[in-house]
Amino acid sequence: MLEAVLTAVVAAGTVGVVYVAAAARVVKQYERGVVFRLGRLAGDVRPPGFTVIVPFVDRLHKVNMQIVTMPVPAQEGITRDNVTVRVDAVVYFKVVDAANALVKVEDYKFAVSQMAQTSLRSIIGKSDLDDLLSNREKLNQGLELMIDSPAVGWGVQVDRVEIKDVSLPDTMKRSMARQAEADRERRARVINADAELQASKKLAEAAQQMSDTPAALQLRLLQTVVAVAAEKNSTLVLPFPVELLRFLEKAPQAPPEQTA
Repeated sequence: MLEAVLTAVVAAGTVGVVYVAAAARVVKQYERGVVFRLGRLAGDVRPPGFTVIVPFVDRLHKVNMQIVTMPVPAQEGITRDNVTVRVDAVVYFKVVDAANALVKVEDYKFAVSQMAQTSLRSIIGKSDLDDLLSNREKLNQGLELMIDSPAVGWGVQVDRVEIKDVSLPDTMKRSMARQAEADRERRARVINADAELQASKKLAEAAQQMSDTPAALQLRLLQTVVAVAAEKNSTLVLPFPVELLRFLEKAPQAPPEQTA
């Protein structure tokens, strides 16, 4: 009798251990558990930690809640100003509703990838080349909105979308380089012309000042001679200004001496 009782206890313990082993599940901190009982969604989403299901009746699906970094394959399209470009991007998203991510869509990662590629081609067709090159922040926001709108119903939230690179044809690169070079040359010419204008105004003021004071021209001539002589030249050509002759003409002449 005692042996039968012990055998029954051991059998019950074995069955209990097997049941616990079959029913016990562990959900990690970054995961959420979704239970399907006979094919139907059962109860709330299971939080992280130890949980128990009904063996052979329940199916526990674990959904990763971490942020997923998904590169978007390069998409080739024609911009609004008829330029062929190739653009690639990256999407950052995460699951916010584990139940909807399993029930509403077959494969939420594949769905987000396809939506990102379609939206990227749409953005290329609606944008100019200058916007793709210099106004990426606005395009990133528009792309994020286009992807996030349908993804909300799938239990997915798009955190950020970034356009990584814009590839241009070689002919367009050469044209842009020539345009940039021409623009720099134009600005250099404008700067030189403005400098010449300012210099001419200053020279005109200096000439007016020297015309009012003829001695200033002579002093300026002497300063030039000193500057040239400092270079240790063997030959010095000294121009004789006409204004100096005029100055000598205006000088009073001494009367001739009378002879007895």
